[in-house]
Amino acid sequence: MTERYSRQSFLGNEALAAFRESTVAIVGLGGGGSHIAQQLAHLGFQNIQLYDPDTVQWSNLNRLVGATFVDAQKGRLKVEVAARGMLAINPETHVQEFPCSWQAAAEDIREADVIFACLDSYGARQDLETTARRHLIPLIDIGMDVGLFGERPSIFGQVILSLPSAPCMRCLGFLNDENLRREADQYGAAGGRPQVVWANGILASLAVGIAVDLLTGWNGVPAEGIYLHFDGNTGEVRTSPRLEFAPKECPHFPPDAVGEPTFR
Repeated sequence: MTERYSRQSFLGNEALAAFRESTVAIVGLGGGGSHIAQQLAHLGFQNIQLYDPDTVQWSNLNRLVGATFVDAQKGRLKVEVAARGMLAINPETHVQEFPCSWQAAAEDIREADVIFACLDSYGARQDLETTARRHLIPLIDIGMDVGLFGERPSIFGQVILSLPSAPCMRCLGFLNDENLRREADQYGAAGGRPQVVWANGILASLAVGIAVDLLTGWNGVPAEGIYLHFDGNTGEVRTSPRLEFAPKECPHFPPDAVGEPTFR
């Protein structure tokens, strides 16, 4: 291991090779995704796919890691900003920029070894998890929201590892028909899509740690996956009790439900 990565040698002798050889996709380069991109570059990941059709807006500057005043002024693509930051950290990184929805580059995302989902909506999560499951790709989902419970706004978030052989996000109760129906109302309590940089950073760091564990096995990923709750008011992160009661065999994605769906 080179001197550059000597401080992370505890991850094992093969860790750096695993980071260099794996392909990681980040879907959504907003507050959470931009943190993840930066951390992967620091760790030595060298094959990164970036998916996001959006440009940098003024409202992004409160949380978008690497974005500048000029980026918002010129309306630069979020994938461009993320790629620029990663290459500045490690010029050897091979970054593929997809300034489009991931569905428009579906053949490429199937090549990923791990997918990070940094999306705003339940429907978008459902679509991406379905593709990840059908192609046996681990998916790490992160998200945060702010709700009004009493007089004080409450920040909360989640990190979910959806493994092909483990409970899916429907099994865990995170995705359900009611959430999908009420999609338009999910951000209404505390303003339009509230986001803050520190909560995004905590969730992104947890997600990157899970990905490192998946690829190196240094700490051991539970076979049933991971479901973490984050309380932004107290700073607590805890395992959701729903994981314990989820079905051991996912009924929504049976073992033979792989590859592209077919229609009769």
